[in-house]
Amino acid sequence: MARVTDGGREGRRRGYGHAAHRARPSTTRTLLLLLPYAVMAVVSLADWQIGPDVGLLPLLALGPAFASVACDIRRTGMVGCVAVALCLLLSTSNEIGQGRLQVALVAIVGVTMASLVASAARTRHERRLADVQSVAEAAQRVLLRPVPRRVGPGLGVAVSYTSAVAEARIGGDLYEVVTHPRGVRVIVGDVQGKGLEAVETAAIVLGAFREAAYDERDLLGVATRLENALSRRLTGEQFVTAVLAEVGDEDEIAILNCGHPAPLIIRADGGAEFAEPPEETPPLGLAWLKPETPMVHVEQFGEDDQILLYTDGIIEARDHGGAFYPLTDRVHLLTGADPQTSLDGLRADLLKHVGRPLSDDAAMLLLRKSAVPRDTAPGDAD
Repeated sequence: MARVTDGGREGRRRGYGHAAHRARPSTTRTLLLLLPYAVMAVVSLADWQIGPDVGLLPLLALGPAFASVACDIRRTGMVGCVAVALCLLLSTSNEIGQGRLQVALVAIVGVTMASLVASAARTRHERRLADVQSVAEAAQRVLLRPVPRRVGPGLGVAVSYTSAVAEARIGGDLYEVVTHPRGVRVIVGDVQGKGLEAVETAAIVLGAFREAAYDERDLLGVATRLENALSRRLTGEQFVTAVLAEVGDEDEIAILNCGHPAPLIIRADGGAEFAEPPEETPPLGLAWLKPETPMVHVEQFGEDDQILLYTDGIIEARDHGGAFYPLTDRVHLLTGADPQTSLDGLRADLLKHVGRPLSDDAAMLLLRKSAVPRDTAPGDAD
C-alpha cells in the first residue's frame, strides 16, 4: 500500500441524505407567498399614476397566476378576489370605459380559475410526494438500520448516507455492522443500477449479510452466502460491489474486496493509505468470471487508527469544473474527537465541493479503534 497523504491529528446525528431535505419554513417560500400581493400592488400603483390611457388593469391577473405556484386553493382564491376588488376600485377612480373594465375582469377571473385548478393539482402532487417520502423513510429505517456508535471493546462507528434522489431518500448503496462471537463484521456495498430494483437487491444483500455475519466462520463464508443469495435473484450481468471487513481482538483488520473502491485507512499519526486488495475479485453476482477462491487480506489496525469504507459516489463526485472530490486531501476532517461528528463534517465538505445534488448515491462507514479499558471484557459494547 502506498502512503498518499499526510495530515495533522486532530449528537448522534446520522448523515442520511434526507436530513438535508426535511420540510421547513424557508425564505424562498415566504417570498413566493408575498409575491402575488407585491405584483398587484405594483400594477395598481402604476395604473393609478399613469391613468386609464395605457390600460394596465388586466395585469392584475398576475396576482392569482403567481399565487398558484406556492399557495393553496383557499389563498389562491383570496388573491383572485383581491385582484377583482382592485380592478373595480381602480376603474372607478380612473373612470375607464365599461368595455375595458369587462375585458380586465374576464382576464382576471379566467386566470384565477386556471390558477385554482393548477393549485389543486400541485397540492395533490405535494401530498403524494409526502406519502412517498414517508414510506421511503420507513423503508430506510428497515433496510439501513441505525448502527450503534460503539461496538465491541474500543471500536467507534459512524455512518453517512446521501441519496442522489432527494424525494426517494433511499437508493442502492448499503451498509451494515454486525457483532459476532469473534469480533465485528461490516459491509459497505453498491448495487448496480438505481430505483426500486436496486433497493430490492440491497435488501437481499443486507438480509443475507445479517445472518451470515453472525453464523459463518470467516469472511469467505460470508461472501459465499451473499453470492448464493444473489444468484437466486440477479439475472444477466447484474452485480453488487462490496467490501467486507472484520475486526477482532488483535490489532488487525481483515478485508475482502469484491470489486469495490479500496477502503482508506487513516493512521494514528494522520497519514492515510488505501487498503488495495492483493488481487482483483469480481463483484458479488459475477463470481463465475473468476472461479478461484477470493483472497482475504489483513491490514494493521491499531489504537487510534481509522478505516473509511465508502461507495464510488464519494470519489466520483465532481465540482462544477469537473474535478473529482479529493478524498485523500480531506482526511484531516476525520480526526475530531467524535467519529460521527467527523464524518458529518466530511459529508458537508463533499456537498460543498459538488455545489449541487449528488449524481450518485454516496454511503460512508467509519471505524475508529481506541484504547480498551482494562476492566472491559471482550465482547462488551456500550
